[in-house]
Amino acid sequence: MADGFEFPTVAELSQAFAQGRLTPEAATDAALARIRATEPALNAFQLIDEAGAREAAGASARRWAEGRPLGPLDGIPLSIKDIVATKGWPTLSGSRTEESTDGSNGPWEEDAPAVARLREAGAVILGKTTTPEFGWKGMTDSPLAGITRNPWNPALTPGGSSGGAAASLAAGVGAIAYGTDGGGSIRIPANYCGLYGIKPTYGRIPHAPNDRPFSTLSSGGPIARTVADAALFMNIIAQPDDRDWRALPPDGRDYRIGLDDGVRGLRLAYAPTLGGAEAAPEILAATDSAVRLFADLGAVVETVDNVIAPLRPRFEAYWLAGFATRIRAMSEEKRALLEPDFRALAEAGLDVDIDVYLQGEAERSRLGAQFAAFHRTYDLLLTPTQPTLPPSVETRYHSAEFDRWRHAAPFTVPFNLTGQPAASILCGMSDDGLPVGLQIVGPRFADHLVLRASRAFESASQMSQTHPRLRGSIDDLMADN
Repeated sequence: MADGFEFPTVAELSQAFAQGRLTPEAATDAALARIRATEPALNAFQLIDEAGAREAAGASARRWAEGRPLGPLDGIPLSIKDIVATKGWPTLSGSRTEESTDGSNGPWEEDAPAVARLREAGAVILGKTTTPEFGWKGMTDSPLAGITRNPWNPALTPGGSSGGAAASLAAGVGAIAYGTDGGGSIRIPANYCGLYGIKPTYGRIPHAPNDRPFSTLSSGGPIARTVADAALFMNIIAQPDDRDWRALPPDGRDYRIGLDDGVRGLRLAYAPTLGGAEAAPEILAATDSAVRLFADLGAVVETVDNVIAPLRPRFEAYWLAGFATRIRAMSEEKRALLEPDFRALAEAGLDVDIDVYLQGEAERSRLGAQFAAFHRTYDLLLTPTQPTLPPSVETRYHSAEFDRWRHAAPFTVPFNLTGQPAASILCGMSDDGLPVGLQIVGPRFADHLVLRASRAFESASQMSQTHPRLRGSIDDLMADN
């Protein structure tokens, strides 16, 4: 990209637009060129709208030239996860069951709240990124789109379910991405792809429709190259929308204010074995080092034991019941189109009775109260984001080889159940040169504090400048692996 913005941030592009060093049209052309260089090998996009992106970029360029931009996101190229409604484009959620030839699943007339806010801010939406079927797992492959790959090593998964969003951003496409997180689906791919991702407090980001399975677990949020970009993005997407009756009232915050206030005096707990999780030694080495850096920055850090009991015995049936709602009214013809492993879990969920499901809801209440009490003592909680490095794209998810409760999401899922804000930030590299993430968790409504601690670590570590080695095309990387 012009001006050397190979991995552009929102702040860099917005400043370049304001100074006349770069136009939104040039930034969009560069993003589209990067997509052409990385697709289909990366397979991160479900839909690409070159014409629409160029039209939006042209309109933005005229506003900047006239000195009337809509704000700092005006002209910024970005992507939307294909589980989020976008006007005029199909939302297929990684599933062949959502496809239709007669338009019966359309006509796709409405943007989800966050998408509407981004368009109002002048953002250039490049297209929609891949997701596993209905976002069910922490890897991104689906019967609809096939396998999405990690630009750090294309033989490995980028994680999921916002895997396409993270893979494309890590490969240099656009400046930021919008994802969703119902069990780690922002934080897991941010971790595996070496990016920053934050799941805000539940309800902070309005979402619609919100009558789907796990709607009370899932939050939309940014996957970004920097914490400042994520904070700016949250300013836009956290604006109110009355289509989401569960949304929190606006808190009036500018999430950029206070970002550089540091962590001196904050009380931080480090739980490397949260809920009985067992992280790999090289992951613990990276997160241990990150925790020491927080102490060096003036935080009061204490290592704590498991904190909570293992989640699987309490929530496995609850999770399966949520899967079952996706298929309960689905015809056998449609079920035959599903990913076999998802279908098996969803059909097992059909046998979960209402009493067992309500027990899961009660367990959520107890877990939330437990963490509320925990945060009376500690301002923030630190954990590894995940216990493993990214597995092969051929890995069978939720199997003896790679169990979701043990290997994928033991650190992330608790905070979907409780609705707390949680972020993943790059904190180190494995022996094989793969990213390792640290999770930073706050009490409910303390999104600003999670962002502030994230920024303190980012500033001190300088890890945000770490990117995968790209030589113009993912094909080069694939040849090396």
